[in-house]
Amino acid sequence: MRLQKFLADAGVASRRKAEALIAAGRVAINGEIAALGAKVAEGDSITLDGAPVAKPAEKFVYILLNKPAGVICSAKDQFGRQTVVDFVENVGARLYPVGRLDFHSTGLVLLTNDGDLAYKLTHPKHGHIKTYTARVKNPIKPEHIQDFRCGMVVDGYKTKPAGIEILDKWGKQAKITLSEGRNRQIRKMFEAQGNEIVSLKRVAMGKIELGELKSGAWRHLRAQEVADLRGEGK
Repeated sequence: MRLQKFLADAGVASRRKAEALIAAGRVAINGEIAALGAKVAEGDSITLDGAPVAKPAEKFVYILLNKPAGVICSAKDQFGRQTVVDFVENVGARLYPVGRLDFHSTGLVLLTNDGDLAYKLTHPKHGHIKTYTARVKNPIKPEHIQDFRCGMVVDGYKTKPAGIEILDKWGKQAKITLSEGRNRQIRKMFEAQGNEIVSLKRVAMGKIELGELKSGAWRHLRAQEVADLRGEGK
């Protein structure tokens, strides 16, 4: 097993963050600083900053949370602000959020200790669809809809085509679907059009829907939902 997968499965960090820990020289195998791409064998002793890392948990936990506004989408925050992990208690595992949802946005966040699945859901090559509802300050013009559907340049990068559907007669509410998830992407797309988001909520990830779950509440994913996320659904 590759070291970064071992660390992710053990709940230390997501696979990407585990790779950063290894590259920084903070991980050792049998007392020797490990290189990125190193493999772990049965019986090896793994340490992070000198502290032993337990073997990967055999039981994976999958949680769906309705994130309130003003909450950090991270396992911990250096400034002591409330994080999504603070809402989930007594699940018998150390959880990490899958991907990001910015501080002011609300809605669906997945948390898990399954590093493989987290990697699959966040890597751009897999193109997992995420659905949002947005309310904006000014009416969305037809040419702006076309920008979303064809892709537009944001921060020097052309976005992939995104779905957009107007939900009200004033043109200020819309459903948006993305197959990528760059930092504050939807907000930046509207800002590039001279518009401003009033509220933004993620309502679905693939086939997993937020539904009527109240703000701050959470639930375990059902077995079929996990299978769908893995691409094993019927």
